Amino acid sequence: MLKPLADGQLSCEKPVLLPVMAPRLQADIHPDGYADLALWGAGSLGRVRFSAIRGPYTYGPNRIVAQHGGVFIAQSLPVMLISGVRLLGIYPARRCAWWHEPDGQSAPVRGSRNHHRQTFEMDWGVLIVEAAGSDLRIAVGASRDEAEKALDLSSEAIMAQAAEYVARCDLAPDADPLMRSMVSQGIHAALSSIRRDENGAFAGLAAGQAYSAPARTYYRDGYWTMQPLLTLAPEAVRDEIRLLAKGVQPDGEAPSGVILTGPAQSEAWQHFVADSKANPKTHKRAVPEYHNRPQDWWSDHFDSPLFFILFIDDYVGATKDLAEAQLHWPIVRAITDRYLSLAGPDSVLPVKPRNDRDWADNVYREGLVSYDLGLFVGAMDAVARLGEAHDPALAEQAGRVANLARREIEAKLFVPATGGYLDYGTPGLFVEDHLSLDSLTLSRFGAISRPKAIGLLRAFETRLETRNNQEQPYGSWGVMCAYPPFKRPSDLRSKTAFPYRYHNGSDWPYWDGAYAEERLRYGLGGARYALTRWWETCLDNGWIGAVEYFSPPYGRGSLLQGWSAMPAAVVLKYGLDAANAEPMS
Repeated sequence: MLKPLADGQLSCEKPVLLPVMAPRLQADIHPDGYADLALWGAGSLGRVRFSAIRGPYTYGPNRIVAQHGGVFIAQSLPVMLISGVRLLGIYPARRCAWWHEPDGQSAPVRGSRNHHRQTFEMDWGVLIVEAAGSDLRIAVGASRDEAEKALDLSSEAIMAQAAEYVARCDLAPDADPLMRSMVSQGIHAALSSIRRDENGAFAGLAAGQAYSAPARTYYRDGYWTMQPLLTLAPEAVRDEIRLLAKGVQPDGEAPSGVILTGPAQSEAWQHFVADSKANPKTHKRAVPEYHNRPQDWWSDHFDSPLFFILFIDDYVGATKDLAEAQLHWPIVRAITDRYLSLAGPDSVLPVKPRNDRDWADNVYREGLVSYDLGLFVGAMDAVARLGEAHDPALAEQAGRVANLARREIEAKLFVPATGGYLDYGTPGLFVEDHLSLDSLTLSRFGAISRPKAIGLLRAFETRLETRNNQEQPYGSWGVMCAYPPFKRPSDLRSKTAFPYRYHNGSDWPYWDGAYAEERLRYGLGGARYALTRWWETCLDNGWIGAVEYFSPPYGRGSLLQGWSAMPAAVVLKYGLDAANAEPMS
């Protein structure tokens, strides 16, 4: 449906959905007639209907240019321009999210009209629409003042800012159209994840469009999203570390994410949480069971504290800003102590309880989990580096533990039959020993030797790259995150219960990027398939924006996902020659 153009944009004859994320404004734009508007930290604000924009269409990050008109998003203020259309209707939101239960006694929306301008004020935000000629300017805000200031931007200024943003995302101008457009949309996913509050202050890295009600920022999503931001926006990485630090508990535990709602949404969310816990039978879509503290999104995730240390280590490596490590050193020490205490008998390897609380949050992994152990070794090596000057005792202990962990991983987790490492389990009782792409953490963070890492990558090439796997039934469609499907159905829930769906074999572009990077780091070449095959699928299906995951029988996850910037980050880090190099034999 979508054709990549030489300038990195995308063309099509029929309209497709444009997901929009700017520092404050976010939206879904259907150029055939409506836009759904939302505001970071506030939630849904309403729908605006308009006459169809006539094609053909050219799509770029946060922009549509059509034969007559288009959609243009400002960056400095939460306002957009839709040109070449007639206003057909405005439908303000009656709640900020599906879980919001407003007081039935109060009027949730207050509307007013002034010439061509219509204003709708809700308890949680403001929507203003101004129709003049064939132009619609739509502004949102946490307050009327914020929305009105945004509407002061002229149509010409909005279009100029939209063009500047498209150019900012175009960081691979010498690439072929497929690669160039992938990089442009991937960098858009990373840059647009940087959210702001109504005063312009940093308000977290969003995991994507679908994570604003309640607004929250994640440890693991943030780690992968920030990889290109280490060079493009290092101050955002620093500020994200400071936000995530607030979610780590004194004993080193951390949730999946930290909630960052504005005042009105926060009050509504807390009311819903309390009511869900008091009346669980009447809330079929209630919050996660382990939402233990007001600031927590899904408390006590096994991988989150380790990502916090890795966040700091990557930031220091890129910026040489050791002060950030020293600022958070008490937290680093608490996390280190926590994982050392989770080791099994006669072992240094932390044992994961039977729960669904790491990235594979549809799988009850327990015991020794390769993915988590790769993060653990990486975090201990980071502590050894970062603490060498100001906490040599802890640094020495962490370095020693990392080396002992490497030996244990080799002895207990290697699976000779596949050339890979077990996904999870307790040797001697039960192990899930299929190939799992998330065991790449063992390679990425130096938990296994170079020969074993190369063997692991070769195994992935043979079994997880669908072009080489004739056993799976869907042809060449990308890189599976696991194969064969999980052995024990009782370990699975929700979407992952189905083979080739979600954690059970879908293609996740962020893991594609991590896999491609390891191939390039070890000089194996052959990264282009992982870097671009997922993007070809997006274009074939008319999916604008870096998708969360997909598989042929089940479709896609969310659009405009922050961590799906990883393939673009790898291209920028290693260059086009490396990204396009053929596989080494």
